[in-house]
Amino acid sequence: MKVSNKSRGKQGIKYLLMITLLCYVVVYMPTPYIIYQPGSAEEVKPMLTVKGGDETESGTFMMTTVSASYANIALLAISSFNSNAEVDKKQSRLGDKSKKEYAAEQLFYMSNSQSSAVEAAYKKANIPYQILPQYLFVFSTPKDASRGQYFQAGDKIMEVDHDPIIDQIDLASRLKSRNVGDVISVKLERAGHLLEEKVPLVSIRDSETNEMRVGFGIVIGTVQKVTANDPSKQVEFKNTNVGGPSAGLMFTMEIYNQLTPGDLTKGFRVAGTGTIAVDGKVGPIGGVKHKIVAADREKAQLFFVPKDNYQEAKIKADKIGTTMKLIPVSTLEEALKYMEKLHTAS
Repeated sequence: MKVSNKSRGKQGIKYLLMITLLCYVVVYMPTPYIIYQPGSAEEVKPMLTVKGGDETESGTFMMTTVSASYANIALLAISSFNSNAEVDKKQSRLGDKSKKEYAAEQLFYMSNSQSSAVEAAYKKANIPYQILPQYLFVFSTPKDASRGQYFQAGDKIMEVDHDPIIDQIDLASRLKSRNVGDVISVKLERAGHLLEEKVPLVSIRDSETNEMRVGFGIVIGTVQKVTANDPSKQVEFKNTNVGGPSAGLMFTMEIYNQLTPGDLTKGFRVAGTGTIAVDGKVGPIGGVKHKIVAADREKAQLFFVPKDNYQEAKIKADKIGTTMKLIPVSTLEEALKYMEKLHTAS
């Protein structure tokens, strides 16, 4: 019995549709899961400059990261064979935020982390400085409002009615005499491009006084810059393309090393993680077990870990059999003293 060309054509189309559907399900169809894996261990030195600083280092300080991927079916299947992969619900990471809002939030946290690192290093090195607000940063826009047509997460608010705006106090003062419904000209920087929006004001509740006032109806924060009184001691950061606050400790150690005589690295490959406060306190972070693996892959010899994360880090370090030494710390002072007491690596 012969099969007609027409029948063969129909079968071919059916197979093609099935393959297309399968590809969509496996590769493109979103799932409610996210996969965490070891990220990278990267040298901190190329990420910043210290004017007049001593860049001579026989070793290196490294920040560590966690890789997070929004999972499709294919990635979920592959991760089941990876002992270092961790599958979690997307909701646990994002909460009620969109992916874009979460990414913007992490960039803001990184900026704050860098400022805190500079401030902590200046304090420790006894270098006078001042803190200058730079611009307003948009975290998110309410889901139940029309604010999204004017603002996007990650926008920088540069001017209001053609006057520079630098912080939330400045903005509140500028809008104090305005009324709900008034249209305000707002200059924004979005993805490196300047644009202007005509934004009608809405009624909002002040987070500090709990009273109603006029505003943009969005979630914003102030980005600040720490400036040394002596320009020859100024610290500048380059774009790291990494979000979150957990590189604070390692940033501070690199900055302090360049600001002061001698070489703290002593020839060692030093990795680590931990938030940094202005007073030098080191705070806990997430994903430390993944960062241990990332540091081990880059042949780190020492790993500074917040004390609250030490047990989890040690379990993972023992599991992978690393020779890397874990040093639990709760302050910058403890980390610096450890390095100062080390003999130079042979």
